[in-house]
Amino acid sequence: MAFAPVPRASVSDHVFGQLRDAIVSGRYQPGETLPGERELAAAFEVNRHAVREALRRLQQLGLLRVSQGGATRVLDWRVHAGLDLALSLARSGDVLPVETLVRDMLEMRACVGIDAARLCAERGDPAVTAAVVRAAEEYAALAPDLPRMHDADIAMWRLIVTGSGNTAYLLAFNSLVAGALAVDDVPLDGRAAELLDVAGHRRLAAAIAACQGAAAARHARALLTAPVTTPTTPSGREARA
Repeated sequence: MAFAPVPRASVSDHVFGQLRDAIVSGRYQPGETLPGERELAAAFEVNRHAVREALRRLQQLGLLRVSQGGATRVLDWRVHAGLDLALSLARSGDVLPVETLVRDMLEMRACVGIDAARLCAERGDPAVTAAVVRAAEEYAALAPDLPRMHDADIAMWRLIVTGSGNTAYLLAFNSLVAGALAVDDVPLDGRAAELLDVAGHRRLAAAIAACQGAAAARHARALLTAPVTTPTTPSGREARA
């Protein structure tokens, strides 16, 4: 396989990116052995240190395994990779070769958010729940400015997920926000049903403040499973208060 020579700046990043894309796209199949460091260095026209660093990062992503004897074998990303792979691709402008990726991320966001809202209502201390109520009011004041509401929505959900006391949920939330995988591939106007539902955000905050876990989960579900629509929302559309 021919690889393009790379510029001298951040050579390891370029090697990493090309190999990652070759593996994820299926040009290298699971179980296949990668060329050795010396051969890869010659193909990329870089030193072996850059190749070694790229291979280390690919191994951390769950794309490679160094077998006994030194052979480097390709792993099936569907079995071994985590969200870090999707984030790595998103930062480079690429995506996983999965047509339903945006839908899948939205569904994951909903699953985490619904249960985090329930847990926040049941576990959150008064300071956290009061902060959620304030965040909902700050959110409402921004309507109908979708970009600013988007940022305030993330801030409110960060409080909720933190208040859930679930570290795994918090790490998943951080991953989704860092790569913006759950929202940035959907135009903001396409999420108008969710973002402009000010009343829904207030109901969610009120349920959390009242320590009503089931109600909080119900209101979170209504928000996070709102239909994603074709962007048709007029800029002056009123929010549901």
